[in-house]
Amino acid sequence: SFISNKTRTTPTSNTHNSKQDKHLSSYHTLSKIPKLISSFVLILFTMSLSLSSGGSSARSAVADSTSLTAAQERTRRPIVTGTSVLGIQYAGGVMLAADTLCSYGSMAKYKDARRLISVNSKTLIGGGGEYSDFQSIGELLKRNALEDKCTADSLYDDEDSSEESAKEVWNYLRAVMYNRRNKMNPLWNDLIVAGFTGSGDDSVPFLGYVDKIGTTYEDNYIATGFGSYLAIPILREKYRADLEEGEARALLEDCMRVLFYRDCRALNKIQIAKVTKDDGVLISDPYEIETDWKSASFIEPKGQLDGDGGW
Repeated sequence: SFISNKTRTTPTSNTHNSKQDKHLSSYHTLSKIPKLISSFVLILFTMSLSLSSGGSSARSAVADSTSLTAAQERTRRPIVTGTSVLGIQYAGGVMLAADTLCSYGSMAKYKDARRLISVNSKTLIGGGGEYSDFQSIGELLKRNALEDKCTADSLYDDEDSSEESAKEVWNYLRAVMYNRRNKMNPLWNDLIVAGFTGSGDDSVPFLGYVDKIGTTYEDNYIATGFGSYLAIPILREKYRADLEEGEARALLEDCMRVLFYRDCRALNKIQIAKVTKDDGVLISDPYEIETDWKSASFIEPKGQLDGDGGW
């Protein structure tokens, strides 16, 4: 019986010992995990220090951060702005008018900002909106014109037929504005393109409009900004296809005078520019138009008061 009892208790003691061995091995394994993690973190930290000290990885990281910052830069709203530009076709060509004021918010800051520029010998553009964007557009068009001239077959203006016509410049600007709009970084301008399209005796006057999202149209008279509300009715009433140059100039001056009276972002110092077949592009120096503040609506008492309406 002693032997039988001993043989029966031996398996039980072996099983108990095996369980203890398993618990001990698992305990040793778990105790090694923090050491492994700390070693792995130390290796990663050492690698980061070695990479950040120089080399292509550090440069690529800086480049990526710079590109991300540049990608987030957007013109959210115009800052320094010009107001209306007017355009009209007449019997001998096309004429534009604009004042020379650029406003910084509500402050009339720059009073000699010229917003009519020549692209080439037969194309003229005028722009309202953000003035820096308008300068960028002007530089882009002049760079294209210089490239066309340098790659032309002849360097003489009389023999050179590679200049872009007004309609080609207008279509190019449509693509530029639409492209920038799709990138959510528009050029904040409303542009009028004036000039001639075609070649030789077949060339005809052209007047087109482009806005900041790439919308375009052609017409015999165009106005941007506040002029689309205040000047278009006057142009619509007095326009004729056979207007002479003097009549077209007087009509544009009348419209600019009304804008000076009614638009607080306008100025009575203006520029007139024209494009003709014979003379090409001519832009006047800025000059002041005559204004008259003796209108009854300007001087009659306001608020049924005896004074000027002030407190």
